[in-house]
Amino acid sequence: MINNLKQIIYKNNLDGYIIPKNDEFFGEYIPENKDRLKFISNFSGSYGFAIILKGKNCLFVDGRYTLQAQIQSGKFFNIFTLPNKFPANIVKKKKFKIGFDPKLHTKKNLKLLFGNTNCKLIAIKQNLVDKLWNIKNDQKFNRLYVLPKKAVGQSYKVKIKNLIKTLKKKKIDLQFVSSSENIAWLLNIRGKDSEYTPIPNCYLSIGIDKKIQLFCDLKKIDTNFKKRFEKIDIIDIKNISLFLSKIRNKKILIDASTCSIFFENILKENNRIIEFLDPIYFFKAIKSKIEIKNTIKAHIYDGVALTRFLIWLKKNYIKKNINEISAQEKLLKFRKKNKNFNFLSFPTISGAGPNGAIIHYKASKKSNRKLKKGDIYLIDSGGQYNFGTTDVTRTISLDNNNQRIRNIFTRVLQGHIAVAKFKLNKNSYGEQIDKVARKPLKKINLDYMHGTGHGVGYFLNVHEGPQAISKKNQVKLKEGMIISNEPGYYENGKFGIRIENLIRIKKNTKGCSFDNLTMAPIDKSLINKKILKRDEINWLNSYHNKVFKNLNKFMKKSELFELSKACSKI
Repeated sequence: MINNLKQIIYKNNLDGYIIPKNDEFFGEYIPENKDRLKFISNFSGSYGFAIILKGKNCLFVDGRYTLQAQIQSGKFFNIFTLPNKFPANIVKKKKFKIGFDPKLHTKKNLKLLFGNTNCKLIAIKQNLVDKLWNIKNDQKFNRLYVLPKKAVGQSYKVKIKNLIKTLKKKKIDLQFVSSSENIAWLLNIRGKDSEYTPIPNCYLSIGIDKKIQLFCDLKKIDTNFKKRFEKIDIIDIKNISLFLSKIRNKKILIDASTCSIFFENILKENNRIIEFLDPIYFFKAIKSKIEIKNTIKAHIYDGVALTRFLIWLKKNYIKKNINEISAQEKLLKFRKKNKNFNFLSFPTISGAGPNGAIIHYKASKKSNRKLKKGDIYLIDSGGQYNFGTTDVTRTISLDNNNQRIRNIFTRVLQGHIAVAKFKLNKNSYGEQIDKVARKPLKKINLDYMHGTGHGVGYFLNVHEGPQAISKKNQVKLKEGMIISNEPGYYENGKFGIRIENLIRIKKNTKGCSFDNLTMAPIDKSLINKKILKRDEINWLNSYHNKVFKNLNKFMKKSELFELSKACSKI
């Protein structure tokens, strides 16, 4: 397949071609029939890109996916880890002509990747992978729908008013919103165009004159939807290029991270383009009181399901023939028992023993491992509930007695607690907290290849910006933001450890602090109490007390006994 693609590349008088993970909507999770990177490379992770050259096939991923990429694609691709290696390290000073699909790339991203090279980047109208791939067009169409009032913190009219106010302050005439998740939030609508995120694939144009156009597949719109948004022009997405080309003499805001080169080129033809982060991201990051209230409820529902699963797993892993796939399916069954559960918020990571060391591992028929005595088992999963998004990781001892593993787990726990206890002020940001999370591990010269936390949406993306707990994130953390707390450690070929809770920023008498949303016991059998300080023990006991209080009324008698043990003081 790669050789066939190379032939097409050379017929187009090119030296190489870029294949990104994303589709034209730049969402995190894309449908199978648009996953060109997987088609070419077999790599199934959520982030990465390939560059096909004459003498070399290059696959670039970040630290979360290095091991996974080596396993899935290492036979035919050279694997490079970002940011340690960039395309500039590969092409060096060569004057290659590199082709790309302008609908799948932003100017910002291409500049980041190839800005320090002598390569000439050439836009190719027809995607070259599609010439090889007999893509089946998905005939299904899922209607857009409006969230009920009880699930919404602000009306869409108020949100639009606030956005227009921001645009006026920045002296912007019009914003082209290219992020589907931001449109979903702004209009209080959802869709089913992603397997794990309730987003509707669409675009939006909004002017300070209050003229608004929503571009989407008209088959997804019913009469009730049109009535709800009668002051918004709903235009067939097929006609978006024509519409945008008719805009004249406007100062237009685009988001450089999600607006494709294709749309940017159309808009800049007759207008002045202003590039900066879509202000909707900042509005969306701060959850309302209603959103927080609903999110708390969703986490209790999710906590019940996960805790029941953990109790079942500890009791049955020896008796029953449980493997990674059957375990994650069992957890899904527990989640489905709640009528408010819609679907998973991302592909479940269910890794036993050495598979747990693959940070974003996905069990397959080929890799599926039986859970055995002595294993360390890592399960990272989440759900989309009415209304709230969850994401939680627990590392479970299957009667493992390795003292070194217990010591490392305890240090990961210390990092987790350090984040949870961090005292926030008005100038606190993620980079500061990330350093605190890594300290316990760094004392014994260990670390992990991913950020400590990411923002989380409200019945939206499980990974949401701009807030994060990571090495370079300097976005100020504010009341109402939801973020993950997930330090870890991974030893290739042996085991993986991660402890993840979602936390929200809550006001207190002294300013702000983190408040745990996730409700599920942490495996105490993996803790070396001697390493913990008194305040850390107190935190853990307090957390488990909160878990018990929130979950006990949902448990059966047999489960209640196990929950009580799991939440007892250490």
